[in-house]
Amino acid sequence: MDKKAPVRATFADSRVFMKHAGMNLTQLLDRRDKSLGAGAELFYSDPIELVRGEGAHLFDRTGRRYVDFYNNVPAVGHGNARVADAISLQQRTLNVHSRYVHESVIVYAERLAALHDPAIESIVFSCSGTEANEVAIQMARIATGKRGIVCSDAAYHGNSELVGRLTNVGRGQPESADVHAFPFPDSYRPIVSGLSEEELADEYLARIGDAIARFEASGVGFAGMLVCSIFANEGLPDLPAGFMKRAADLVRQAGGLMIADEVQAGFGRTGHWWGYQATGFTPDIVVMGKPMGNGVPISGTGASHAIVDGFRARVDHFNTTASTPLQAAAGIAVLDELEEKRLLESARELGQMLKDGVARIAAGNTRLGDVRGHGLFVVADVVTDKENRTPDPALAAAISERLKNLGFLTATAGAYKNLVKIRPPLVVQREDIDGFLATFEAVMVEVDAAC
Repeated sequence: MDKKAPVRATFADSRVFMKHAGMNLTQLLDRRDKSLGAGAELFYSDPIELVRGEGAHLFDRTGRRYVDFYNNVPAVGHGNARVADAISLQQRTLNVHSRYVHESVIVYAERLAALHDPAIESIVFSCSGTEANEVAIQMARIATGKRGIVCSDAAYHGNSELVGRLTNVGRGQPESADVHAFPFPDSYRPIVSGLSEEELADEYLARIGDAIARFEASGVGFAGMLVCSIFANEGLPDLPAGFMKRAADLVRQAGGLMIADEVQAGFGRTGHWWGYQATGFTPDIVVMGKPMGNGVPISGTGASHAIVDGFRARVDHFNTTASTPLQAAAGIAVLDELEEKRLLESARELGQMLKDGVARIAAGNTRLGDVRGHGLFVVADVVTDKENRTPDPALAAAISERLKNLGFLTATAGAYKNLVKIRPPLVVQREDIDGFLATFEAVMVEVDAAC
């Protein structure tokens, strides 16, 4: 298949492929359950086996191509030659842990800090977003001398015992003495209907204020608020105008620190370097992850010299495979790719094309209630009907499955699991977006006809 042509697999092609691949995949899944443990998470009711990637394209064992419209880890493309060469050369030359001096690690930290607001001066490296968020929480607690952390009620920031306590607080798990939640800001399904943007912002800010006040009343005290800067796991809600700046001001007035989780929003995803630039606020601490190494495990927590030095003085933070020359080689190669290929500019341009196309499809469809997004991160809100805006997670999953069968990888997401999450690598091409939009429209016409 010509890689430059839009992928337009037919419904019949999909059925033939699944029949052909079925037995081998069944055997592989059985081996997977035995070797990894039954229940290890997989996408799709009919999973796929991938063996190779190139740019925004992925290939299975039979050579069938899929266009990746989900993965933000390979932000500069699957199989990126520059990153692969940098990793290979560094591994052949030297790779040691962080307790030796290596200039490339210093250069990488300096380059990262320089891309942020001036308040971000030093970087603590880790290997996962979970670990980086854990460092951020410790930083806030050490800097303030308090323990209380506020998060949204539909957040996900990682899966350690500490950070996992911020997942779906008030929905999937209760608040605890030192973790309180507020309802995430949402203009599409607001907590109070009929308000102006300013009034709605006031309502959500009051909920943050209440969470902070409960910490003060209990004696725990308030250390900070940790939020994804674009509320990605919550569903990329359209925020009331000025909300994030006002929230950050409220946090600081209460003596806390504002922590921006940039794991999904950062490194050009929104068309800005950082999600906090897209939503209009300045953090005290930033958390970075996933796309940093294009598949090499790298994460980082950035803050001022004072905050980071205070953390270092109290915590002997060490990770054998963090702050290594290998991490730095991969990270620097990613930054070079983002800059030289002008991928932030591409994210803005192609992201607008993608969002406009999905919005056009939604306008003529009874089961798509809203389209939201920043840059190359768009979600389509699947509903039972547009008037009541009732989430339909089962249909969203079916749409994502159908798109996969037709050659485009997406997933479901959001607080109600009813969003089709559309988030291609930043190297996605215009023809890939054309192909996706044509296929998505065909799927939604089929959905409307079936309903």
